[in-house]
Amino acid sequence: MNGKSRQLAAEAIGTFWLTFGGCGSAVIAAGVPQVGIGMLGVALAFGLTVLTMAYAIGHVSGCHLNPAVTVGLTVGGRFPAELVLPYIVAQVVGAIVGAALLYAIASGAPDFSLAGGFAANGYGEHSPGKYGLGAGLLSEVLLTMMFLFVIMGSTHGKAPAGFAPIAIGLALTLIHLISIRVTNTSVNPARSTGPALFVGGWALAQLWLFWVAPLIGGAAGGFIYRWLSEEPAGQVTGQAG
Repeated sequence: MNGKSRQLAAEAIGTFWLTFGGCGSAVIAAGVPQVGIGMLGVALAFGLTVLTMAYAIGHVSGCHLNPAVTVGLTVGGRFPAELVLPYIVAQVVGAIVGAALLYAIASGAPDFSLAGGFAANGYGEHSPGKYGLGAGLLSEVLLTMMFLFVIMGSTHGKAPAGFAPIAIGLALTLIHLISIRVTNTSVNPARSTGPALFVGGWALAQLWLFWVAPLIGGAAGGFIYRWLSEEPAGQVTGQAG
């Protein structure tokens, strides 16, 4: 397997883990009576998927796991433009596989129903807190922008070595704590696409927001950090640096 193939395989596996682990915590464990992990548990689960994969595959692919991260790093001068589309395709494939395996497991419960949302992202009637389109759009743009800002800063050549995955994982945890009630938290078009394909209907109709807003936010975060900070010699390719 050549270098590019290894990178794409790593991105697919990593995004599978993010979707399966993060959405799985919401679908399987969040609402179980008395032992449910709740919103805090789901937020931690998403952060832990990124933290663990950043250490596991950061040296292989950069551990983007997210089209908005790939676009943001490209705008920020950290990632080559010719790899953007292959990375996004690998990420979406990984997310779909993660959602499919989660569905296969979750549907084994007698009370399982896609009417519960299957961790899909939404606004209006499909927002956990019934937040409207405007609030959802602003939330997704702003939080993805700050996510990229943290990624760019923690992987900078002058940042403390080896700690980037921790900062990035905790940033994603914080983002979920802020916005689960707003949109069920996307900041990641691939993660949104996987569950939406299984829910169908409203989830697919609203999926556009969870591509447009994170991509705008990611590009903005990459641009702002590039403007703010002088880059050292060399190029950093991803979350784990």
